[in-house]
Amino acid sequence: MYNNKQVIVIIPARGGSKAIPKKNIRFLGDKPLVAHVITCAKKSKYVDKVIVSTDDTKIQFIAKQYGASVSFRSLELAKDDVPLDPVIFDAVTREEKKLMDEFDLVFTIQPTSPLLKTSTLDHAIEYLVSNDYDTVISAVDSRALRWGFDEDKGSFYPLYEERLNRQYLPKVFQETGAILGTKRKFVLENSRIGDKIGLIEVSREESVDIDYYEDWWVAEKILNKKRIILKTDASNIIGTGHVFRCLSLASKLTNHEIVFLLDENKPLGIDLVANQNYPIITHNGDEDIIEKILEFKPDIIINDILDTDVEYMEQLRDLDYFIINFEDIGPGTQYANLIFDALYEHEEKIDNLYSGPDYYMLRGEFYYHSFSHIQEDVNELLLTFGGTDPNNLTEKTIDAIIESGFDKSITVILGLGYSNKSGIKEKYKKNINVRILENVKNMSEYMANADLIFTSAGRTMYEVASLAVPCICMCQNEREMTHTFGCRENGFINMGLGADLEIEDIKKRFLEVLEDYSLRVELSDAMKKTDLKHGYENIMNILRITYKEFLKEKQVETDDELNFRF
Repeated sequence: MYNNKQVIVIIPARGGSKAIPKKNIRFLGDKPLVAHVITCAKKSKYVDKVIVSTDDTKIQFIAKQYGASVSFRSLELAKDDVPLDPVIFDAVTREEKKLMDEFDLVFTIQPTSPLLKTSTLDHAIEYLVSNDYDTVISAVDSRALRWGFDEDKGSFYPLYEERLNRQYLPKVFQETGAILGTKRKFVLENSRIGDKIGLIEVSREESVDIDYYEDWWVAEKILNKKRIILKTDASNIIGTGHVFRCLSLASKLTNHEIVFLLDENKPLGIDLVANQNYPIITHNGDEDIIEKILEFKPDIIINDILDTDVEYMEQLRDLDYFIINFEDIGPGTQYANLIFDALYEHEEKIDNLYSGPDYYMLRGEFYYHSFSHIQEDVNELLLTFGGTDPNNLTEKTIDAIIESGFDKSITVILGLGYSNKSGIKEKYKKNINVRILENVKNMSEYMANADLIFTSAGRTMYEVASLAVPCICMCQNEREMTHTFGCRENGFINMGLGADLEIEDIKKRFLEVLEDYSLRVELSDAMKKTDLKHGYENIMNILRITYKEFLKEKQVETDDELNFRF
């Protein structure tokens, strides 16, 4: 009841559906189709009675199991060509005769709208009572460049005045079929709509109306959607690789609701994610991070922030979140459900840890290139030392190459966080062989065009290996020194800690690789042995299995668990 108004919901559910036979009793997710709207209506704080009008005993049984009453309609009212008006009128008048009382508001909810939310139904009831409307109908914004057809002339004509991008067109609404609410006096045998009509705009998800198998597929995808937080950051100290991996992951998790959680004190990460138009939540260091997580109410939290501490991870675990960490060797790992680490080969045994190149996720642009063909002469060098290059290995390497006498093309790509962009450009502006770039959008093309690459010993190694381009790498810090993938066996000449190297050391090693064609072929062939194009699939396969186990431990219903899909 709302404002002393008696509210009844009628759910018309025939047994004789055509496009999808028996669709009202088919399982969508964890329950039969018709049960979704029954559950929606039963949870309403305003609905006094929920009635399912049907001609089918199986639907009758399901309706009662989910707490609805049943009005068994006549065969005459169950025919294909019978509209809903007499069906709703029949169900309402029957119930009123039983109760010897009359309802004030009659709402029709179609079972083919299983994604309808109780909050939307409650809003529709409030909207009808609080405004001077006779009827309210759910609708979705469906503006588009539409065309009509003139039967007499046999020609098409535009239904718009001006060709504009969709967001600039005037709003046009299409009924969803989910809700039609009306005051009781307008519920007649041949009509349910009064003169004054209000529209309730619903989301595109709630507007899904299941008529065909394609609609069913869409509804399943939406029902299985999870809320996922990607906690990551980028700065001059930690680099940008963590954010780029999360961006790559987000681009693949298209079936789920994704939000990035970023530290407002590290604006580099915020800029990177904002440029890709993903939703962002910011927090202020450790002060309010848990509060921000609680506000979003995630199902899954993915941490890509290097080593986690016990306090943070323990709080997440106590809140019953499913937690996935990347590249984490900190004390907080004991609380993670899964740890993926493509760079480190951990010596100690950690449960749920998966390490090595099988779990590296290539950025999408690298999937489309074939392996590089090794030329006898090196004509194109590429230097790229990560997002920040804190040790300025870029400048040291350029100097070493110039001192070697190499007079071919040297392409340098600076990361977003490189600290002295203007200075390095000024230093080499007169050298016609040196080309310094930044904000590059197609890194894979530059790598694929190179005959030899210099880079640091981080995630970029995997991108180089996916193209099989010979590579000399240098470590930015002690952590990179433990990245076991950067070795001769995998196709890399690893020179160790870059800060300890002199220009002469780099020059000497460069000339060795430059002049040895067979060595470069050997390095390229070694890279080809590592499969780097199935990391995402490998991670998702493990995630599915582990998440099912997690839900079992939390005593989640088996049907719901089995219908979860990434």
